[in-house]
Amino acid sequence: MSTLKRVFGFDQLRPGQEAVISAVLAGRSAAAIFPTGSGKSLCYQLPALHLPHLTVVVSPLLALMQDQLAFLHRHGISAASIDSAQSREQVSETMAKAKSGELKILMISVERLKNERFRNFISEVPISLLVVDEAHCISEWGHNFRPDYLKLPDYQRQFGISQVLLLTATATPPVIADMQKKFAIAADDVVTTGFYRPNLNLLVEPVVGRDKQRRLEQWLGAKQGEPSIVYVTQQKTAEQVAEQLSQQGLSVSAYHAGMGHEIREAIQRRFMAGELSCIVATIAFGMGIDKRDIRNVVHFDLPKSVENYSQEIGRAGRDGEASDCLVLANRDSLNVLENFVYGDTPELSGIVRVLEEIRGNSSGGQWEMTVNALSDHSNIRQLPLKTLLVQLELRGIIAPRYAYFAEYRFKYLIEPEALLGKFEGERRQFIEAIVSASTRARTWCTVDFDALYNGHQAQRARVVKALDYLQERGWIELESKQMTDVYAVLQPDFDSQALAAELHAYFVVQEGSEIRRIQAMLELFASEHCLSRRLAVYFGDEQAPQQCGHCSVCRGQVAHLPEPPVLTPLASLDREALCGAFINKYRGARGAELPGNECLARFLCGISVPLFTRLKARQIKGFAALEDYPYGEIRAWLAGR
Repeated sequence: MSTLKRVFGFDQLRPGQEAVISAVLAGRSAAAIFPTGSGKSLCYQLPALHLPHLTVVVSPLLALMQDQLAFLHRHGISAASIDSAQSREQVSETMAKAKSGELKILMISVERLKNERFRNFISEVPISLLVVDEAHCISEWGHNFRPDYLKLPDYQRQFGISQVLLLTATATPPVIADMQKKFAIAADDVVTTGFYRPNLNLLVEPVVGRDKQRRLEQWLGAKQGEPSIVYVTQQKTAEQVAEQLSQQGLSVSAYHAGMGHEIREAIQRRFMAGELSCIVATIAFGMGIDKRDIRNVVHFDLPKSVENYSQEIGRAGRDGEASDCLVLANRDSLNVLENFVYGDTPELSGIVRVLEEIRGNSSGGQWEMTVNALSDHSNIRQLPLKTLLVQLELRGIIAPRYAYFAEYRFKYLIEPEALLGKFEGERRQFIEAIVSASTRARTWCTVDFDALYNGHQAQRARVVKALDYLQERGWIELESKQMTDVYAVLQPDFDSQALAAELHAYFVVQEGSEIRRIQAMLELFASEHCLSRRLAVYFGDEQAPQQCGHCSVCRGQVAHLPEPPVLTPLASLDREALCGAFINKYRGARGAELPGNECLARFLCGISVPLFTRLKARQIKGFAALEDYPYGEIRAWLAGR
């Protein structure tokens, strides 16, 4: 406890923290399932100072890492991250600190563990604890499933990490059970503190679409500049809503992933400093934001799920003071939410293309791929494509071997002769071989791994390690690009059509699960029972009061959501007029092949897929013409013609 006061300035631990920290310090794996803002991070930060070796934290978002690093640095803790925004010099400096034992905490993304150079490095560094932040991402039944998270138990074994700590705020009972099983955590070391937040007033107001902006302006106008976040679904909505609020004299800014990194950083800093009172944001904003006095969270559009809703309102009232969480609810934006789901379900033809790619391009039992190229070839978005590959792993069709950058190049910071003069004997011969096998074009030299292997039996891993060493000493500058994943093909004689049908069925089941998740959210908002209680029970917390007394239902205001506007019957629309221009462009790009109904439905709903980017589909007449209609109805209408 002396560390708690001396380093972090806290007099005592919050509920749940002591049980988790005690388990970790006793050498056991554990899971902390606490509501947003309840101090999950301290559960690894404090033990990291007492554990003998490095603590590695896997986090899904750069913003989360940066916020936690700032906190650790303020408290004098040696911590660093390795991320894609850093220069090679910064990465090398961090690696050197980790190797020397100077670093206590290293934060990375899960994708970093596929990186050949990083894997070489991490295998040489003793690690006491693997921390998985946002651990619900490991479960296929979680709301933010990330396929690469499925590999974390394997990484734990590969790198000999004896302990793991899972952290999440939004895990339902099935997800908790899934996480616990995958990492073999004892039931007593899964610590849940309950989801009821007595200071949050959960308010749902039924408002028709055309009145939402006016109601939002009234609401925020009465709040006199209190720190507020307004959540919307789309980037263009964020811009429009922020602009109109600004015209009402509010200190406000939009925030979304379409903005440059530096612009987003500046907006975030101004909000944290109190220079902006309101942010109108897509869900890109808020992860890792620890502003304790946010008084209002408004959902201008429906959130993606109950889990997202819980996470987003969890940013309010972290100081324990009363805060309002308002949903301006109707069914108008339901199609937009559902379209995100449908767009992630690969077409059957796309799955067949991936399987034929594996069969046709594997040699010697190995298959190499780059995600960008395969996504374009199959017309499957990158996230579902990764899920597809993980499903093939789980079925024993392929197994990941390693990932590497296809191309390494370097430039000399000292003359080649001076470089060779640093070595003697066999090591000098090895460096000489690298120098002679690297083709030089003006400044940069490209490494020829095949020539090195054929001429000198030099293994790729040794060459990469040598290049890293040369860079660490400041003798060369090193660059790598085009991440390539290498898989072993374990069952090359699979039946493409049958396997594709099985995998497509898997995605359709996941699609149904996600659509039901949206329905569960609607049912929550239209509930006739206490909203706080219903939300807590969704996450398995039966301890919440039957009636909180401070939600809209307890105040006597049950939300009856207005129906969306009446649309022109699909049967009266002209398919040829809507799709003709797109069909012609598609056939030109795909060698006279006709688009399937799934593809046409996505075009009409404005759902983005890789092929549409290549065809510049947004500029084709008919794109998103039916975005106000339910996707399922459009698909059925096309199939019935």
